[in-house]
Amino acid sequence: MLLYWIILPIVWVLARLLWRIEVVGMEHYKAVRDGRALVIVCNHIANLDPVFIAIAVTDWRRMTILAKEELFKNPLIGWFLRCMGAVAIDRGKGDTTTLEQVTGDCRKGRAVLIFPEGTRTKNGKLGNLKSGAFVIAGAAGADMLPCRIIYNTRDGRLRLFCRIRIVFGPAIPAGELQITDATHKVAALRHMKKRLRESLEALLAANDFPIHTAELAPAGEQPPAAQRQPAPESGNTAQNEGA
Repeated sequence: MLLYWIILPIVWVLARLLWRIEVVGMEHYKAVRDGRALVIVCNHIANLDPVFIAIAVTDWRRMTILAKEELFKNPLIGWFLRCMGAVAIDRGKGDTTTLEQVTGDCRKGRAVLIFPEGTRTKNGKLGNLKSGAFVIAGAAGADMLPCRIIYNTRDGRLRLFCRIRIVFGPAIPAGELQITDATHKVAALRHMKKRLRESLEALLAANDFPIHTAELAPAGEQPPAAQRQPAPESGNTAQNEGA
Protein backbone atom coordinates (compact mmCIF):
# COMPACT_ATOMS: atom_id res chain seq x y z
CA MET A 1 0.00 0.00 0.00
CA LEU A 2 2.78 2.44 0.93
CA LEU A 3 4.56 1.69 -2.36
CA TYR A 4 1.50 2.96 -4.25
CA TRP A 5 1.93 6.45 -2.81
CA ILE A 6 5.65 6.38 -3.63
CA ILE A 7 5.35 5.03 -7.17
CA LEU A 8 2.31 7.04 -8.31
CA PRO A 9 4.02 10.48 -8.22
CA ILE A 10 7.06 9.08 -10.04
CA VAL A 11 4.86 7.56 -12.75
CA TRP A 12 2.88 10.81 -12.93
CA VAL A 13 6.03 12.80 -13.73
CA LEU A 14 7.44 10.26 -16.19
CA ALA A 15 4.16 9.99 -18.10
CA ARG A 16 4.02 13.74 -18.60
CA LEU A 17 7.57 13.81 -19.87
CA LEU A 18 6.82 11.13 -22.47
CA TRP A 19 3.23 11.96 -23.45
CA ARG A 20 0.79 14.88 -23.50
CA ILE A 21 -2.22 13.78 -21.49
CA GLU A 22 -5.55 15.61 -21.61
CA VAL A 23 -8.67 14.84 -19.60
CA VAL A 24 -12.22 15.66 -20.69
CA GLY A 25 -15.38 15.23 -18.61
CA MET A 26 -13.86 15.25 -15.13
CA GLU A 27 -17.16 16.60 -13.85
CA HIS A 28 -18.72 13.20 -14.61
CA TYR A 29 -15.99 11.46 -12.63
CA LYS A 30 -16.30 13.81 -9.66
CA ALA A 31 -20.08 13.41 -9.63
CA VAL A 32 -19.82 9.72 -8.71
CA ARG A 33 -16.46 9.65 -6.86
CA ASP A 34 -17.99 10.36 -3.46
CA GLY A 35 -17.52 7.05 -1.68
CA ARG A 36 -20.26 5.17 -3.48
CA ALA A 37 -19.67 1.89 -5.31
CA LEU A 38 -18.24 2.68 -8.75
CA VAL A 39 -17.16 0.68 -11.80
CA ILE A 40 -15.14 2.56 -14.43
CA VAL A 41 -15.31 0.89 -17.84
CA CYS A 42 -12.87 1.82 -20.59
CA ASN A 43 -11.84 0.67 -24.05
CA HIS A 44 -8.50 -1.11 -24.19
CA ILE A 45 -5.69 -0.35 -26.65
CA ALA A 46 -2.35 -0.49 -24.78
CA ASN A 47 -0.99 -2.22 -21.69
CA LEU A 48 -0.41 1.23 -20.16
CA ASP A 49 -4.10 2.22 -20.42
CA PRO A 50 -4.82 1.59 -16.71
CA VAL A 51 -1.73 3.56 -15.67
CA PHE A 52 -2.81 6.59 -17.72
CA ILE A 53 -6.29 6.50 -16.21
CA ALA A 54 -4.97 6.12 -12.66
CA ILE A 55 -2.70 9.16 -12.97
CA ALA A 56 -5.21 11.19 -14.99
CA VAL A 57 -7.78 11.48 -12.20
CA THR A 58 -5.12 12.47 -9.61
CA ASP A 59 -7.49 12.42 -6.66
CA TRP A 60 -5.07 10.15 -4.76
CA ARG A 61 -7.74 7.59 -3.98
CA ARG A 62 -6.54 4.13 -4.91
CA MET A 63 -8.62 2.08 -7.32
CA THR A 64 -8.72 -1.62 -8.05
CA ILE A 65 -7.73 -2.52 -11.62
CA LEU A 66 -8.87 -5.82 -13.10
CA ALA A 67 -6.07 -7.15 -15.33
CA LYS A 68 -5.50 -10.38 -17.24
CA GLU A 69 -3.29 -12.94 -15.51
CA GLU A 70 -0.82 -13.09 -18.41
CA LEU A 71 0.48 -9.60 -17.58
CA PHE A 72 1.74 -10.83 -14.20
CA LYS A 73 4.00 -13.54 -15.60
CA ASN A 74 6.84 -11.04 -15.89
CA PRO A 75 7.96 -10.55 -12.24
CA LEU A 76 8.86 -6.87 -12.68
CA ILE A 77 5.69 -5.95 -14.54
CA GLY A 78 3.61 -8.00 -12.11
CA TRP A 79 5.16 -6.20 -9.14
CA PHE A 80 4.52 -2.81 -10.74
CA LEU A 81 0.90 -3.65 -11.58
CA ARG A 82 0.19 -4.85 -8.04
CA CYS A 83 1.69 -1.64 -6.67
CA MET A 84 -0.73 0.28 -8.92
CA GLY A 85 -3.70 -1.66 -7.53
CA ALA A 86 -4.08 -4.30 -10.25
CA VAL A 87 -5.64 -7.68 -9.48
CA ALA A 88 -4.99 -10.67 -11.76
CA ILE A 89 -7.92 -12.58 -13.17
CA ASP A 90 -7.81 -15.86 -15.06
CA ARG A 91 -10.21 -15.07 -17.88
CA GLY A 92 -10.59 -18.60 -19.20
CA LYS A 93 -11.39 -20.48 -15.99
CA GLY A 94 -14.31 -18.66 -14.37
CA ASP A 95 -12.22 -16.97 -11.67
CA THR A 96 -15.06 -16.46 -9.16
CA THR A 97 -12.68 -15.89 -6.23
CA THR A 98 -11.18 -12.79 -7.85
CA LEU A 99 -14.59 -11.54 -8.95
CA GLU A 100 -15.88 -11.83 -5.38
CA GLN A 101 -12.81 -10.00 -4.06
CA VAL A 102 -13.20 -7.16 -6.57
CA THR A 103 -16.95 -6.94 -5.93
CA GLY A 104 -16.24 -6.67 -2.21
CA ASP A 105 -13.77 -3.84 -2.80
CA CYS A 106 -16.36 -2.08 -4.93
CA ARG A 107 -19.06 -2.37 -2.25
CA LYS A 108 -16.69 -0.67 0.21
CA GLY A 109 -16.44 2.37 -2.04
CA ARG A 110 -13.23 1.64 -3.93
CA ALA A 111 -13.53 2.38 -7.64
CA VAL A 112 -12.93 -0.63 -9.88
CA LEU A 113 -11.43 -0.15 -13.34
CA ILE A 114 -12.45 -2.79 -15.88
CA PHE A 115 -11.78 -3.16 -19.60
CA PRO A 116 -15.00 -4.86 -20.77
CA GLU A 117 -13.56 -5.97 -24.11
CA GLY A 118 -11.35 -8.38 -22.15
CA THR A 119 -8.39 -7.80 -24.46
CA ARG A 120 -6.62 -5.05 -26.38
CA THR A 121 -7.69 -3.99 -29.86
CA LYS A 122 -5.06 -3.40 -32.53
CA ASN A 123 -6.79 -0.56 -34.36
CA GLY A 124 -8.35 1.51 -31.57
CA LYS A 125 -11.87 0.42 -32.49
CA LEU A 126 -14.20 -0.96 -29.83
CA GLY A 127 -14.36 -4.76 -29.67
CA ASN A 128 -17.05 -7.07 -28.30
CA LEU A 129 -18.06 -6.29 -24.72
CA LYS A 130 -17.97 -9.07 -22.12
CA SER A 131 -20.41 -9.41 -19.22
CA GLY A 132 -17.98 -9.26 -16.28
CA ALA A 133 -18.23 -5.51 -15.67
CA PHE A 134 -22.02 -5.70 -15.53
CA VAL A 135 -21.94 -8.68 -13.16
CA ILE A 136 -19.65 -6.81 -10.75
CA ALA A 137 -21.60 -3.55 -10.98
CA GLY A 138 -24.91 -5.33 -10.43
CA ALA A 139 -23.64 -7.34 -7.45
CA ALA A 140 -21.99 -4.32 -5.83
CA GLY A 141 -24.86 -1.92 -6.52
CA ALA A 142 -22.41 0.32 -8.37
CA ASP A 143 -22.78 3.13 -10.86
CA MET A 144 -20.95 2.54 -14.15
CA LEU A 145 -18.77 5.34 -15.53
CA PRO A 146 -17.91 5.12 -19.26
CA CYS A 147 -14.36 6.17 -20.17
CA ARG A 148 -12.72 6.40 -23.59
CA ILE A 149 -8.96 6.60 -24.09
CA ILE A 150 -7.85 8.00 -27.45
CA TYR A 151 -4.34 8.14 -28.89
CA ASN A 152 -3.46 10.81 -31.44
CA THR A 153 -1.71 8.52 -33.90
CA ARG A 154 -2.74 7.51 -37.40
CA ASP A 155 -3.40 3.89 -36.41
CA GLY A 156 -4.95 4.80 -33.04
CA ARG A 157 -2.27 2.97 -31.06
CA LEU A 158 0.06 4.24 -28.36
CA ARG A 159 3.28 5.83 -29.58
CA LEU A 160 6.02 7.63 -27.68
CA PHE A 161 5.37 11.39 -27.28
CA CYS A 162 1.87 11.19 -28.77
CA ARG A 163 -1.09 13.08 -27.37
CA ILE A 164 -3.49 11.10 -25.19
CA ARG A 165 -7.07 12.11 -24.52
CA ILE A 166 -9.01 10.45 -21.67
CA VAL A 167 -12.74 11.16 -21.77
CA PHE A 168 -15.31 10.46 -19.06
CA GLY A 169 -19.02 10.42 -19.88
CA PRO A 170 -22.19 10.53 -17.79
CA ALA A 171 -22.52 7.56 -15.45
CA ILE A 172 -25.10 4.82 -15.88
CA PRO A 173 -27.01 4.71 -12.55
CA ALA A 174 -26.73 1.59 -10.39
CA GLY A 175 -30.48 1.06 -10.51
CA GLU A 176 -30.33 0.56 -14.27
CA LEU A 177 -27.72 -2.19 -13.94
CA GLN A 178 -29.82 -4.51 -11.80
CA ILE A 179 -31.32 -7.67 -13.29
CA THR A 180 -34.61 -8.16 -11.47
CA ASP A 181 -35.97 -10.97 -13.64
CA ALA A 182 -33.56 -13.91 -13.96
CA THR A 183 -35.61 -15.35 -16.82
CA HIS A 184 -34.67 -12.34 -18.95
CA LYS A 185 -31.01 -12.14 -17.87
CA VAL A 186 -29.59 -12.58 -21.37
CA ALA A 187 -31.84 -9.91 -22.84
CA ALA A 188 -31.05 -7.53 -19.96
CA LEU A 189 -27.29 -7.99 -20.40
CA ARG A 190 -27.63 -7.45 -24.15
CA HIS A 191 -29.45 -4.18 -23.50
CA MET A 192 -26.80 -3.03 -21.00
CA LYS A 193 -23.98 -3.85 -23.40
CA LYS A 194 -25.74 -1.93 -26.18
CA ARG A 195 -26.16 1.10 -23.94
CA LEU A 196 -22.51 1.05 -22.84
CA ARG A 197 -21.28 0.60 -26.41
CA GLU A 198 -23.35 3.58 -27.54
CA SER A 199 -21.92 5.68 -24.69
CA LEU A 200 -18.32 4.73 -25.51
CA GLU A 201 -18.79 5.31 -29.23
CA ALA A 202 -20.41 8.71 -28.54
CA LEU A 203 -17.40 9.71 -26.43
CA LEU A 204 -15.10 8.86 -29.34
CA ALA A 205 -17.24 10.65 -31.93
CA ALA A 206 -17.37 13.81 -29.82
CA ASN A 207 -13.72 13.90 -28.76
CA ASP A 208 -11.63 12.15 -31.40
CA PHE A 209 -8.50 13.77 -32.83
CA PRO A 210 -8.75 15.30 -36.34
CA ILE A 211 -6.28 12.75 -37.70
CA HIS A 212 -8.95 10.08 -37.15
CA THR A 213 -12.16 12.00 -37.87
CA ALA A 214 -10.82 13.21 -41.21
CA GLU A 215 -10.20 9.61 -42.28
CA LEU A 216 -13.49 8.23 -40.99
CA ALA A 217 -15.81 10.98 -42.25
CA PRO A 218 -17.18 10.77 -45.82
CA ALA A 219 -15.46 12.96 -48.40
CA GLY A 220 -16.30 16.62 -47.93
CA GLU A 221 -18.08 15.94 -44.65
CA GLN A 222 -16.81 16.87 -41.20
CA PRO A 223 -18.11 15.69 -37.79
CA PRO A 224 -20.84 18.07 -36.50
CA ALA A 225 -19.25 20.62 -34.22
CA ALA A 226 -22.32 20.65 -32.00
CA GLN A 227 -21.67 17.05 -31.00
CA ARG A 228 -18.14 17.68 -29.79
CA GLN A 229 -17.36 18.16 -26.13
CA PRO A 230 -14.91 21.02 -25.55
CA ALA A 231 -11.42 19.59 -25.22
CA PRO A 232 -8.93 21.23 -22.88
CA GLU A 233 -6.85 24.05 -24.34
CA SER A 234 -3.22 23.39 -25.11
CA GLY A 235 -1.24 23.25 -21.90
CA ASN A 236 -4.10 21.99 -19.75
CA THR A 237 -3.12 18.74 -18.09
CA ALA A 238 -4.91 16.13 -16.09
CA GLN A 239 -3.63 17.88 -12.98
CA ASN A 240 -5.46 21.08 -13.91
CA GLU A 241 -8.64 19.20 -14.72
CA GLY A 242 -8.51 17.36 -11.44
CA ALA A 243 -7.84 20.47 -9.35
